[in-house]
Amino acid sequence: MTLLATERMKLFSTRSPWFCGVLALGMVIGFAGLVALAEDDPTTLGLRSTLFGWQFGLMVVLVMGALAITTEYRFGTIRTAFQAVPNRTAVLLAKAGVVAALAGVIGEVAAFGAWGTAKVLAPGADLAIAGEAGWRSVAGIGLVFAVAAVIAVAVGALVRQSAGAISILLIWTMLLENLVGIIPRVGDDIQDWLPFMAVNRFLGDPGPDPVMGPWPSLAYFAAIAAALLAAALVVVNKRDA
Repeated sequence: MTLLATERMKLFSTRSPWFCGVLALGMVIGFAGLVALAEDDPTTLGLRSTLFGWQFGLMVVLVMGALAITTEYRFGTIRTAFQAVPNRTAVLLAKAGVVAALAGVIGEVAAFGAWGTAKVLAPGADLAIAGEAGWRSVAGIGLVFAVAAVIAVAVGALVRQSAGAISILLIWTMLLENLVGIIPRVGDDIQDWLPFMAVNRFLGDPGPDPVMGPWPSLAYFAAIAAALLAAALVVVNKRDA
């Protein structure tokens, strides 16, 4: 618990998590407000359409997670942490847990904030959170943000440079996963197994013949995060700080 408290204090003593948290909330909730105001016929406004800003919030969370670990390498504070706690595995797990918890809270506040904003600005729209799919679309955003934060911390620990880690994360999510689909014959099959495509199946409609259902897709996404974190633990324990 002491290690978790230390990582929490280190995280909140810097500006980046505060800035990223406010930006993520602003983007998710702000886009919901814009969609609600721009819709001429509120009756056509759907729950998922008001929440499409989660993708932009996810980008910010990835940046936050990467910065949480790479800035420590940049300023050399990671050496102090490893000297104080020789168990590097515990240090990295504590950091990943704290960042994931913060990302999860940001995701939940952003999702329900976006839903509430759309309800206020478009009172005639049917935005009821009905059934498992509706709750998954809203409450599931926090789960996705938490798992994505673990991926960001793992990539940051592997790369150790802020620019490199952020570039990898953003290019992968915003560009590469979409480009894979244009590969002749095998592109669609490969794309089905990419991590952030699994996120889309979890939060959205998996389609008539998905490669896996919503909850297995989230489990698959979490398994990839766990594999990356395991790789980061091996590298961190073998490499000089």
